[in-house]
Amino acid sequence: MPKHSQHRRRGKHALDADDIAWLESTPETASDDGPPEGDRWSTWDQSTPTEKGPRPYPDWLVTELAAVDTEHGILKTGKEADVHLISRGVPGTDRVCLLAAKRYRSAEHRLFHRDSGYLEGRTTRESRTNRAMANRTAFGKQMIATQWAVAEFGALCRLWELGVPVPYPVQILGTEILQEFVGTPDGYAAPRLAQVSDGLDDLWKQLVEAMVTLAGEGLAHGDLSPYNVLVRDNRLVIIDLPQIVDVVAHPAGPSFLDRDARNMATWFAAKGVAGADPEALAALLRREARM
Repeated sequence: MPKHSQHRRRGKHALDADDIAWLESTPETASDDGPPEGDRWSTWDQSTPTEKGPRPYPDWLVTELAAVDTEHGILKTGKEADVHLISRGVPGTDRVCLLAAKRYRSAEHRLFHRDSGYLEGRTTRESRTNRAMANRTAFGKQMIATQWAVAEFGALCRLWELGVPVPYPVQILGTEILQEFVGTPDGYAAPRLAQVSDGLDDLWKQLVEAMVTLAGEGLAHGDLSPYNVLVRDNRLVIIDLPQIVDVVAHPAGPSFLDRDARNMATWFAAKGVAGADPEALAALLRREARM
């Protein structure tokens, strides 16, 4: 047998040292006893201070270490992540809050359909990690999932502090983001803007104000549409922010501003809202972003 036939050429997605290290470091199923009720102990103490939301913490948020988390089903499924409804409460007390747990999918089940455009510039200092991400190895996909989660949590924290209407970001733990549940106390999610027909003139004003604030900070949502804006008590709440774009640093930054403006103004204009003009909104956002 020819000598070279005894060896197989490494394929593009073969495991490398980083993949093996990641697989070896992935924790096994926890052997600790679970709580007496609920599905898991509260994970609040597992996140570092920098992995928790802005202070002061809201009064409604349960931070007691004796709290437990209880799963109540899936609120939304997506190509990159699923959003689950959980309640966090202290057994035997009336201390309880509802949270939305956004869980980015594992390396084996994510589709990464938006990576190429939005992740530009989100490289790491480790060339081997960047290579693994580019080749979509198991380790690389996990790093991409982590980047999406970290990017969204960071965006939520920043926008919350700027006063932009977003859910309060509670904590991040790995590729799970826990945030304020936007809905009713009994667990019904607030409707998407696409489902709303009343009060649109005021909602349009709220939207323009939020988009102008973003543009003034050099940011664009990047994927804004009537389907990732919720309406609770006649107030807008913007969600789904992992792809937030720095429009100054990103080479296609202006196009993201224009697309967000076109998506939103076109929808409001079709509903008969006066002043909802895609070109005018895009021009306003560009001026605010100093572009």
